[in-house]
Amino acid sequence: MTRHVVIGTAGHVDHGKTALVALLTGTDTDRWEEEKRRGITIDLGFARLDLTDGLTASIVDVPGHEDFVRNMVAGATGVDVALLVVAADEGVMPQTTEHLAILDFLGVRTGVVSITKVDLVEREWLELVEADIAERLGASAIVWEPMVRTSTVTGVGEGDLVAALARAAGRAIDRSDDDLFRMPVDRVFSVAGAGTVVTGTTWSGAVAVGDPVMVLPGGRSSRVRSVEVHGEPRDRAAPGRRTALALPGVGRGDVARGSVVVAGAGWKESTAIDVWMRLLPDSRPLTQRSRVRLHLGTAEVLARLTPAGDTVEPGAAGAVRLRLERPIVTRWGDRGVIRSYSPVRTIGGCVVVDPMPAPRPRRPRNAERKGAAAPLERLEVFMEDGGTQGLRRDDLPVRLGVHLGEVGRLVAQARDTLGVRVVGERLLAAAVLEEAERTVVALLERHHHDRPLEPGASLEDVRTALRDAELADAAVATLASAGTVVLEGSSVRRQGFQPALSPEDERLATVLRTALVEAGPLGLTEAELGQHVPAVRARELAEFDERAGRVVRVGRDRYYDIESLDRLRGIIVGLIGQRGRATPAEIREVTGLTRKYLIPVLEWMDAFGFTVRDGDSRKLGPAAQWRERNS
Repeated sequence: MTRHVVIGTAGHVDHGKTALVALLTGTDTDRWEEEKRRGITIDLGFARLDLTDGLTASIVDVPGHEDFVRNMVAGATGVDVALLVVAADEGVMPQTTEHLAILDFLGVRTGVVSITKVDLVEREWLELVEADIAERLGASAIVWEPMVRTSTVTGVGEGDLVAALARAAGRAIDRSDDDLFRMPVDRVFSVAGAGTVVTGTTWSGAVAVGDPVMVLPGGRSSRVRSVEVHGEPRDRAAPGRRTALALPGVGRGDVARGSVVVAGAGWKESTAIDVWMRLLPDSRPLTQRSRVRLHLGTAEVLARLTPAGDTVEPGAAGAVRLRLERPIVTRWGDRGVIRSYSPVRTIGGCVVVDPMPAPRPRRPRNAERKGAAAPLERLEVFMEDGGTQGLRRDDLPVRLGVHLGEVGRLVAQARDTLGVRVVGERLLAAAVLEEAERTVVALLERHHHDRPLEPGASLEDVRTALRDAELADAAVATLASAGTVVLEGSSVRRQGFQPALSPEDERLATVLRTALVEAGPLGLTEAELGQHVPAVRARELAEFDERAGRVVRVGRDRYYDIESLDRLRGIIVGLIGQRGRATPAEIREVTGLTRKYLIPVLEWMDAFGFTVRDGDSRKLGPAAQWRERNS
């Protein structure tokens, strides 16, 4: 299988980056008329390079002029291999140093230095330039190949440079397509018949024709109409490829450089992120509400700082919350470049440790622990921060920076090692669920004490008390499986609890039953029951007897002694059985009930299938017919 990497150029203006790319690939990456007229690169350019039989590269050629550093950062983000270009006749220059710092901040792991224009200098001068470069590279975290001397005029060093790039690319980390798809957008244009087309380097995951995608910020949805990789039509684009996507339904105003095309759950816009920031030694201190420019992906956004401490000092590192003036899309572990607001220059870099921090507290917390190398360690601290809300499973790839394919294994580890409980689609700390269980038990104890005649609390009351239906259901289910509570329908009670009448309640219930027997087919409303027993107890006692099968409620609040109602039902069923059907008026003549009492009873009989309404009449329903056949 062919591996693919992204190579990004870097270096001072007019040191020959574009000419070197043309020598290697045959492609002139300066696309704009102004670039050709001025002889300098202004915007990003792209070319393909075959390094070996099984290794290809996308080269991103970036501007070297200080006025276009933001374009350089957009192109350097997501690079696997750096190609640092230094002209032999000038040596290390200001943008050489700035670009080298940017590559370090962006976490580029491996690189090659090409010393261009060697045909213009003497050997002794060239050796001095190489010594100066070697000294500068000594402070870099990037693993550099031995420097390669090149000339685009004579062609010297071309083969050596390709070989060095291949060796460096061999050390690059493979990008997995078993991950969420994300592609920062660096170009947008329209094509007749295709609509809006966006291009970029696929950072993670893969995308295919027909896949649903979303453009963030903004949330515009689309389905990929076509895919091109290096200008050639493809069914699918793997990670690390220069990719163009045609997105029907997305207007030119919906997407721009800095937008991100994503697929899968978990991606969200952020207006605040927690980062671990490191400043260059020659920068100024950053304090509360310092305004900076954040370059992340292809986006540039202004932000205000809230450091964990009072300041971030030059040459030092510290936790910072960045409050963004417009939303971006980011993920744990993303690297950004920090530039000063004015005058504009690179002053530091950052690593995202929480792409979606809670709004309180306002300062970052646990930033060092959130930046831990082991996903399980990060999960533990994010769980602590999540409190009773925990973490949603779909958010793990973005919040923790793990591949989509690793989520299942990570959740299993969290269960076994940290005691994490999975509740629906959420991961909760064991202590959260245990506290919820204690709350449910206490609620039931109070309920049974305050309402001893009720069979239990409603499940809805439990959910309301916990203010989290999913957590409440999980707590009840755990308690039920342990035999602590009993869930019957939508009612929850403590194991062993049974509604019971106290001696005084038994006396009141007897009074109520006697009143209902005396009321006969008229029944009694709750208010009328309150004339026989204390009004505050009337409904409770009636419902207790209703659950026991001694009382029936008809309509909203009229209660009947069951035997009285059964006799009335028998009279009505018998009348209809004799006549085949009967109107309310005919039934009223036989029962002596007015419409006030009769109609609710007929509707109750309809509901239970004893009768069926047919126009103005009633016929026997299936329940009554079954009784007749089986009597």
